Amino acid sequence: MSRLPTWVGSIWPTGVSETRLDAPARSCAGFFEDVPKRKVVMSIEAFGGVGDGTTSNTEAFRRAILHMQAFGNTGGSQLNVPKGRWLTGSFNLTSNFTLFLEHGAVILGSQDPKQWPVIEPLPSYGRGRERLGGRHISLVHGDGLTNVVITGHNGTVDGQGKMWWELWWNRTLEHTRGHLLEIKNSRNILISNLTFRNSPFWTIHPVYCSNVVIKDMTILAPLNAPNTDGIDPDSSTNVCIEDCYIESGDDLVAVKSGWDHYGIKMARPSSNIIIRRVNGTTPTCSGVGIGSEMSGGISNITIEDLHVWDSAAGVRIKSDKGRGGYIANVSISNLMMERVKIPIRFSRGANDHPDKGWDPKAVPHVKGIFISNVLSLNSTKAPELKGIEGASFERICFKNVTVLGLAPSAVWRCEFVSGFADGVFPVPCPQMEDMGSFDSCMQR
Repeated sequence: MSRLPTWVGSIWPTGVSETRLDAPARSCAGFFEDVPKRKVVMSIEAFGGVGDGTTSNTEAFRRAILHMQAFGNTGGSQLNVPKGRWLTGSFNLTSNFTLFLEHGAVILGSQDPKQWPVIEPLPSYGRGRERLGGRHISLVHGDGLTNVVITGHNGTVDGQGKMWWELWWNRTLEHTRGHLLEIKNSRNILISNLTFRNSPFWTIHPVYCSNVVIKDMTILAPLNAPNTDGIDPDSSTNVCIEDCYIESGDDLVAVKSGWDHYGIKMARPSSNIIIRRVNGTTPTCSGVGIGSEMSGGISNITIEDLHVWDSAAGVRIKSDKGRGGYIANVSISNLMMERVKIPIRFSRGANDHPDKGWDPKAVPHVKGIFISNVLSLNSTKAPELKGIEGASFERICFKNVTVLGLAPSAVWRCEFVSGFADGVFPVPCPQMEDMGSFDSCMQR
């Protein structure tokens, strides 16, 4: 019978929703600059909103936001959504603004695709992620904003995504599906204390943003709902994601930075991102994914206190020929996994490109991946580290990593990688002895 490693001690939680017990919880509050109390507070009902679940409130939300733009330079404004079911199409937020969902408030995404207009593709993607051309706008959208808070007393935003998933399953989707929330070209954003569910596509998508805090969120989608990632910071800096519970049909969190030659040309990296105390499950994907759209570069990523169960992977680094870019200085620590198929995985070969303009000679550079204090119970496979021929995957460092429940024949699988491992079970692949010592591997 396998025994727990001696380093586990009191680090690991005994319950699904608990986090580390040996230290006070750290916070990323400093990523978000406090905003003053809003001078103007109004209800959506003041703009003709009706919360009966059937009346369209698209124009009510748009009228409300237009009205509140006038207060952006005089203390800002807050729009309250009271208890009720508020059906709406897409609407845009404004700066110096708070969207507040009271207890029992549910914003429902319209089932009419025309209520989710088609907009231009992101320049770092060159086209819609799923289809050529434009993409549907998100249900809640913001572009070029500062000082925005989206919060409440655990109100809900429900994208009613089944219609969109069926278009994908039936192969009748004309344009890329919209996100539940996309914030673009924006700064100082706080998203907290809400439930987001049934997004048509990726749920929360901050792109080209800085100083974003996403905390105390519950994000839910059926486990077979396609591409319903939880939170995807994309070409963004100074992002904190903490204390979130996520169930989805794709990665719980995925860090991105553009797609192939479009991302290389824009060169807008994702950097200084903290992901901590995220719990959840995804049967087909990973707790935290890095890539595969990483062509603008990804660096200075901290992932800690992650608890994942009944999932395909715990942490996964995804890249491919044509991506270019880099992944550097990634720290991953204090991971607890249960019934996760492959706890740590580097993958390649998706052969997923925006168009024929991609360059097969553009390979990623991966350097400085530091993984420590990992416990995986009832795993199916040992870690799998597959680099790319002709690319550099170096200084991949492991310390105190234990994978239990494997068959005796299970072994690490490594190709085109180098690094070092110390205190690892089962015995790692020979490539993890290339650096001579763990200290040498850790030198930056």
